[in-house]
Amino acid sequence: MLEDNPDCSQRDIARQLGVSLGAVNFCLNALIEKGHVKVNNFRAADNKLRYAYLLTPKGISEKAALTSRFLRRKLREYESLKREIEMLQGEQSVQNISLMSD
Repeated sequence: MLEDNPDCSQRDIARQLGVSLGAVNFCLNALIEKGHVKVNNFRAADNKLRYAYLLTPKGISEKAALTSRFLRRKLREYESLKREIEMLQGEQSVQNISLMSD
């Protein structure tokens, strides 16, 4: 979200994510402290309280790593479910054959 819209407010972020403003503030401060997000103040803006939240190169790298880990985990879950479905289908086939021979 920050990458697509760096000038969104914390209130905008909270509204879009469905979380509290305090939670957004806490998380953004943690990301800033870790060096994943950089804050720029719009000095020329009429509203001096507006900021731009920009992903740093470190933040972009971490985003890519998180995405990769998420996709690997989801693929493992998919393969596990696929094997379970195949096993259940095999058991069902055996039961159907058994019923037909009775």
